[in-house]
Amino acid sequence: MPTWLEAALDALQRSAAGGAVRRTPFLYPTLESLHVLGIAVLVGPAFAFDLRLLGFGRRLVPVTTAARYLLPISHVGLVVAAVTGGVMLSAQATAVASSAAAPWKLGLLLVAGLNVLVFHRGVYGRVAQWNNAVVTPTAARVAAGVSLTAWTGVIFAGRFLAYV
Repeated sequence: MPTWLEAALDALQRSAAGGAVRRTPFLYPTLESLHVLGIAVLVGPAFAFDLRLLGFGRRLVPVTTAARYLLPISHVGLVVAAVTGGVMLSAQATAVASSAAAPWKLGLLLVAGLNVLVFHRGVYGRVAQWNNAVVTPTAARVAAGVSLTAWTGVIFAGRFLAYV
């Protein structure tokens, strides 16, 4: 691990937030519970949208309608998961970073984030052309598959942080 990263993690762990999480009874399990709820609110609607891109419900819901109703909910879940995850990390940053699962979780989070960016700046920019198509474009289906895989991996890696 690079020295600058070790120093940053150590500073995060020594922060007021890190100390508060370590000293306050029941704060860590409360944050962990909120984190799980945030993940559910993020991943549930995202998976539903991905499944729509893969063709499920294509006769019932246009892609833009699915996006309009599902993605804002995912954004709320992302904020909750990111904030609670960051605060939990501050409590034991050096231990979490030394887990063999940490690079996997971070890497898959980056893949998921880049996938969203590429999808919305790419094929989704032309959604009007394929909104009600029988088969969504290959790029949209690939983005859905990457999303499903990356978020599943993030969840697994997150659970493995405590064990490896």
